[in-house]
Amino acid sequence: MTHTTDPAFEADGDEEQQGTGGRRRRAKGAEHSKAARVTDAEHSKDGTAKRGKGVHRRRFLGGMAGAGLGAVAAAGSTFALLTDAKGNKAGAATNTATLSVPDLLEGTTSDSTTTFTLEAKTGSAEVLSGVTSTTAGYNQSFLGPTMKWTKGNTNVLNITNSLGEDTTVHFHGAHVPAKMDGGPQVAFSDGETWSPTFTVKDEPMTLWYHPHALGTTAKQAVHGLAGMIIVDDSSNTTSADLPSTYGTDDIPLIFQCLAVDSSGDIKYDLTGYLSSGLSYPLLVNGTNVDDTTLTFTATKTRTRFRLLNASPSDIITVQRSDGGTMTQIATDQGYLAEAADVTTIRLVAGARAEMVMDMSDDVTLQAVITTGWVRGGSGTYDFLAVTASGTDTPDDLPSSLRTIDRYDTSDFTARTITLGQSGATMLINGSAGTSMSSMAMISTTLGSKEIWTIKNSTQLEHSFHLHDVPYQLISVNGEDPTGVELGWYDTYEVVGGGSIEIAMEFTDFSDDTYMYMLHCHLLQHEDEGMMAALMVTDS
Repeated sequence: MTHTTDPAFEADGDEEQQGTGGRRRRAKGAEHSKAARVTDAEHSKDGTAKRGKGVHRRRFLGGMAGAGLGAVAAAGSTFALLTDAKGNKAGAATNTATLSVPDLLEGTTSDSTTTFTLEAKTGSAEVLSGVTSTTAGYNQSFLGPTMKWTKGNTNVLNITNSLGEDTTVHFHGAHVPAKMDGGPQVAFSDGETWSPTFTVKDEPMTLWYHPHALGTTAKQAVHGLAGMIIVDDSSNTTSADLPSTYGTDDIPLIFQCLAVDSSGDIKYDLTGYLSSGLSYPLLVNGTNVDDTTLTFTATKTRTRFRLLNASPSDIITVQRSDGGTMTQIATDQGYLAEAADVTTIRLVAGARAEMVMDMSDDVTLQAVITTGWVRGGSGTYDFLAVTASGTDTPDDLPSSLRTIDRYDTSDFTARTITLGQSGATMLINGSAGTSMSSMAMISTTLGSKEIWTIKNSTQLEHSFHLHDVPYQLISVNGEDPTGVELGWYDTYEVVGGGSIEIAMEFTDFSDDTYMYMLHCHLLQHEDEGMMAALMVTDS
């Protein structure tokens, strides 16, 4: 691993950064100014500057600021916004290991009904090399298998809870009925089996699944409860023209940047993240790549990579070590209108993207880590060395991947959703969603077309996720979307002091009892209250 300046913070003032969001724009006057980045937390108790070797200087002021800083100070804690240098050592990888590809769980299909069986259970794994951590996973000790769903089929998922505490399983990005969405209303106890049933309506895309119970999402997810979902559609002509053999030329890459102490205890809340002696390992498909570069032999000239940032809060930027281009073909919610050559793909917590590379030469992929919360990972990792061994000549990519009709929002219903905080408590529209009864409620009707302004009134990083339906970006910090920003999303970055405008249409599902959620996908912020309820009714 080598440390570099995060490309998203190379320049001061307004900037553009190519990635999943196309251009990542800072909000003027937000926390990204030089003054905001130099805090008392960067100094020792005697007031002298303290910057250890390898510390990543240009870092988000994540987690808590303003009143939040006061709350921590009142508790007598040292509020450090910079990673301890000893927990984030620079240096080239000294080991190699073959990339581990999660097992593929295709389920059992009969008469267009596919049944999947999952068990959420505890286990153990090495998150730090040579140190055993208590973990959790689906059908295994850590992480879960990749599920493959087929558009038009009916899914039945029999999910058993063997965790010893309540849990849920949320199908992140899926368009399913609210009762089947896996939100906190449908939490189920240890020993119980939850069996959601629904028809797959999603287009081909990369989704994922993880817990979503109140107050325990971060805890359960960081310990390993996460897995990828691939939605397939045999009638989709674009899919037929793209690599699709799982594990051969269609490769999942699940990123997790975690916080772990020397005994292997994985941290998940503010108290844990502010403890001393932490490491912030980056895991790819469950393997620590701090000092290990994973290897993969590409037997096909064109290889497709599905990227998922399953970190609780850190931001992952994927790039090639040689500065070359990757061809991005999808955002959170499926194919772009046309393939886009990019040099970086930026993934905030919960986000996904898909890209392909045509390789005549070997390629090394890098992950640049930036913390989005109080503390976290930092630096650049050579995480995957791809050996090019394909001898085939793939056809040109389709000139059009998908038709995306951009919304005319002139007659859309307008709302403002405000992300706020009060000390350590996170808010949406002034309410802390730490219980179902305390959440702000957003009510809409089936068929409604709406444009929302997501306003970040804090100086913190947020990752805005909407359940139920996809959205289009209408503006990012006052600027029109371009490039890959013109795709469909369900999770997008809202920088401190910034705002995004998003537009969506509520289709197919209504319910007067069960609700969807909208929240920050920094899992600690979600657990600290930055979650609201979304009720979609017939009228």
